[in-house]
Amino acid sequence: MNLVIWQAIYILSGIVILPFTPFLYLQGQYARRKIGRLPDAAGATAGKFGAGENAVKLLVIGESTVAGVGARTHENALGGQFARFLSRKIGKSVEWNVVGRSGITAKETIYELVPKIPQERFDYILLGLGGNDVLKLSSPRKWRRDMLKLLGILQRQNPGATFFLTNAPAIRLSPVLPNPIKYILGHLSALHDKNSREFTAKMEKVLYFPQPTETVEDFFADGIHPSEKGYALWSEKMIETLLK
Repeated sequence: MNLVIWQAIYILSGIVILPFTPFLYLQGQYARRKIGRLPDAAGATAGKFGAGENAVKLLVIGESTVAGVGARTHENALGGQFARFLSRKIGKSVEWNVVGRSGITAKETIYELVPKIPQERFDYILLGLGGNDVLKLSSPRKWRRDMLKLLGILQRQNPGATFFLTNAPAIRLSPVLPNPIKYILGHLSALHDKNSREFTAKMEKVLYFPQPTETVEDFFADGIHPSEKGYALWSEKMIETLLK
């Protein structure tokens, strides 16, 4: 029932803002030029934390945060930082692999990134998606459908794995996006956050990290993507919250 309500809110909101779409498009283009484009993280897309022989395997897959935008290397970006804190939490070595592309949606991940996953079975899988589904105005119904399909594929490939989902992007916390586009995208992201909480609640070994309501001043590298400090703080908080 909630999905029906969220879908109706999405449609009604679209009708309300339709007359203003030319202005919103121009504002979005201006914001894009002002913010600029940081490169993806450099360096190896795989590594290991810990010295133990019996290591668990972690796959990190998704959009620009997985590609490491805002960090110098993947070891300092989401993949490496999450592996570091996971290793500390579970007391085991973690071998991590990153498969990411900036600008990708949940649906595109199925066809573009899943075929690039290393041919091995993973114990833990972190999905970093949602930002581009918000920017490309994916509806609540589409977001749920695409995510459930992606999760189903990965679950079949990795029986028994534990899945972590990053939060829907906290667009309302961005210090660089102007209103009203910030408000509109933040509203849609909040719908995706509620949606993700609901569809993961009854799924076995699928854990969703709720959208944060605040962050530190230097969390962002460009006002959109985390800095290296931001990736570390975000990863640590996810591990603390999801693996209580």
